[in-house]
Amino acid sequence: MTVLCVPQWQGSASSKAPRLMAGARRAAALVPGAAVVTVPVVETAGEKVSGIRAFDALVENQRLTREALAAIDGRVITIGGDCSVDIAPIAAARARYGDALTVLWIDAHPDVYSPQTLESGAFHAMVVRALLGDAPAGLTPEQPLTPRQIVIGGERANVPSEHAYLAETGLRRHGVDDLEQVLDGLRGPVYVHVDLDVLEPTVFGSTCYPEPDGVRPQRLIDLIAQVDDIVGAAITEHAPAGDDVDAGESETIRRLGAALTR
Repeated sequence: MTVLCVPQWQGSASSKAPRLMAGARRAAALVPGAAVVTVPVVETAGEKVSGIRAFDALVENQRLTREALAAIDGRVITIGGDCSVDIAPIAAARARYGDALTVLWIDAHPDVYSPQTLESGAFHAMVVRALLGDAPAGLTPEQPLTPRQIVIGGERANVPSEHAYLAETGLRRHGVDDLEQVLDGLRGPVYVHVDLDVLEPTVFGSTCYPEPDGVRPQRLIDLIAQVDDIVGAAITEHAPAGDDVDAGESETIRRLGAALTR
């Protein structure tokens, strides 16, 4: 298992977004792997294009991520950075496993905004939509996923425009109360994406967009332990404040990483 560190922050519109760079590097050091490969991402902000902020930086970072992935043999766990760092790794898994692949998207937000429905243009809130091929060229996979290949778990943001899109596409979604139902019918190669804001913020607060009433860390770890045939994974959106290390949060990341790479 190789740890792929992608310390990208430009996909987020939060004032805390630059913290994602240090968060990615810190989290990558906590996850077990035979090697750590760090993508030399563009670190400067970019211009808003096609309704997406920092468009050029995001396109270049995705290219650099694809380049890094091409040089890695075997399974990869991607550590971000904002959620959009996971497009290239999921696209690689899609190319390898085809229609058999299922992406388990564990996140407090469903990430199905569009440039037309999100004024800030923050691309990390559009990633699932991009994986389905519904985003500007340069930010979508060559082989998009189908709605039946994505299962969303832990979502609780309850944004009307996003829920309308979920209903329109038939994307399967489970909240916190029925989280374990994401396991129903989950078969074959599975890619697990974890946005740390799915966690209860009073226990894990180092994220840019915390949502109340989240999932307790042990519950999430127990859930992941029940997922068979994990072929790839990601942990994203760690945004620690300053240089002080929160031992409890570090232990949560370490245990999540161990569960995902077992």
